[in-house]
Amino acid sequence: MRLVVRVIPRASKAGIAVEADGSLKVRLQSPPVDGAANAELVQLLAAAFGVPRRAVTIARGAHARTKHVQLDGIDERRGAAVLATLKPA
Repeated sequence: MRLVVRVIPRASKAGIAVEADGSLKVRLQSPPVDGAANAELVQLLAAAFGVPRRAVTIARGAHARTKHVQLDGIDERRGAAVLATLKPA
């Protein structure tokens, strides 16, 4: 499963929300320095979707706020069920 994620680093509280267009907005407490924000993003998404961290890879946009993330081991039905439990942005 591939997701489009909009990252907001240095947020006061970490969290995941769904945008109106179906993309994810992820607030991260880590700064975008030395890959800290990307590592936190991988950890948050792995926990939310119930997969190991190695199953989450940033396919495109590692240095951008908008990223394309690949989740291995998640089919569309299971991914849609998880997305439905997230709060709207």
